[in-house]
Amino acid sequence: MASSSSLLSEEQFLCSICLDVFTEPVSTSCGHNFCMACITKYWDSNNLCQCPLCNEKLSRQTKLRVNTTFREIIENYKRLRDTGKDESPAKPGKVHCDVCTGAKRKALKSCQVCLASYCETHLEPHQIAPAFKRHKLVDPVENLEDRICKKHDRLMDLFCRTDQTCVCQFCTETDHKTHDTVPIEDECGERKVQLGKTEAEVQRIIQERLQKVKEIKLSVDLSKRDAKREKADSIKVFTALVRSIEKGQAQLIEEVEEKQKAVERQAEGLIKELEQEITELKRRSNELKQLSHTEDHHQLLQSFSSLVCTPPPTKDWSEISVHSDLCVGTVRRAVSQLEETLNKEMEKLPDVKLRRIQQYAVDVTLDPDTANLYLIMSEDGKQVRCGDTPQNLPDNPKRFDRFTIVLGTDGFSSGRFYYEVTVKGKTRWDLGVARESTDRKGEITLSPEHGVWTVMLRDGNEYTACASPQVCLSLSEKPQKVGVFVDYEEGQVSFYDVEARSHIYSFTCCTFTEKIYPFFSPCNHGSGKNAAPVIISPVNHKH
Repeated sequence: MASSSSLLSEEQFLCSICLDVFTEPVSTSCGHNFCMACITKYWDSNNLCQCPLCNEKLSRQTKLRVNTTFREIIENYKRLRDTGKDESPAKPGKVHCDVCTGAKRKALKSCQVCLASYCETHLEPHQIAPAFKRHKLVDPVENLEDRICKKHDRLMDLFCRTDQTCVCQFCTETDHKTHDTVPIEDECGERKVQLGKTEAEVQRIIQERLQKVKEIKLSVDLSKRDAKREKADSIKVFTALVRSIEKGQAQLIEEVEEKQKAVERQAEGLIKELEQEITELKRRSNELKQLSHTEDHHQLLQSFSSLVCTPPPTKDWSEISVHSDLCVGTVRRAVSQLEETLNKEMEKLPDVKLRRIQQYAVDVTLDPDTANLYLIMSEDGKQVRCGDTPQNLPDNPKRFDRFTIVLGTDGFSSGRFYYEVTVKGKTRWDLGVARESTDRKGEITLSPEHGVWTVMLRDGNEYTACASPQVCLSLSEKPQKVGVFVDYEEGQVSFYDVEARSHIYSFTCCTFTEKIYPFFSPCNHGSGKNAAPVIISPVNHKH
């Protein structure tokens, strides 16, 4: 079928003034056509009002009007012309037009009645002619003949669910007469629903995997952070240890050298004393030799008693020795001091300190009799959040009436205790301990002077210790789980970031004279931003 644009020539639609396709065409009384802007400009630049083609004189009073019918023809021509320009031969693998001769253009639609595919130009009859408008057009498909029943030569527009195959109308009256058959569109609709569900399930699995990837990456980041902290702690400990070893070694060497000098001084004294005795004994030996060789009998008898019967003055040297048995003891003392230094350094590490503190963990449960009416507690008494409206509960003198506060059930009047609270997802909270006599009604001031020792979070990242005056805390990480430790006798309340294994703040020199209770406030939910609960968590001793 020939395209309608092939019957028209572009020269028929060119303005003789601008030599381009008409824009807003107007017709003169002599029957020629021009663009309105072109003829108006032409007349304005000439003294005579005449036709540029036939020179027929025209009246300036004639009001030019756009020829709407001609304009529509021109616009339709432009559309057909531009469409023809856009069409290109079908690329390999694309469905081509079955009508085009020569270079096959890309098909725009396929007709299930005609069993042919058409480009935009050859599709026009299906869009204009009433008889073709009833045909069913689909996106271009290859091998339309495969959709024809080989047995009945009819379009297979039904689907047999029994045999899971496409069939034609005649098939349902013969081989598939008793089978469950439905229009192919209905089956495709159901299959698409199933595909949608499968796709949703696949997307769910993808999201789970993406979440798992995030968790693994987070674990790696936490591991890097822990490794960095461990390296820093080990450098700190071993640096202190090396300093202690060097100091101990210097002290040990100095002590050993000092003892050696003392031994040498003692030996010098003893040797000097021995040499003096030896000199005296040599002198006596010479006198005895001389006396034994004398011929003077009187002298022998007179000197005998003084030389033989009177021994020279000497000391008993059998039990005297020079030695030092203090070196081993010195080494032991040095090693003992080294061990003490190591223990002190290890005690300074938050991780080690927190692990030792966790041995004092206690089971804390929330006391519903103290809970503000806006607070909603879990059945097990381990979680609490703030609701929108007050609950209808009986009045109780223990209940806090102005602030969203709840205390633990059990109080402590001695010893040490520790508990952990998960605050993940919250932008406001208060945690700590309070004495039993703390005001429950009216205004409450969070400070040690009023019997409350707490740390609080405000606006998602502002941490404050409620001391006097308050202390702004600069934390490198946002705690997700907070540990609270109390040493009653030492008068100390300490707070820790459990996951970071770091110290947050400590109240010291506190004076406890009565029972103190764990203190919790999830604070107002803040239009949903702070809706997460405060959760009393079991303590993991295996960190």
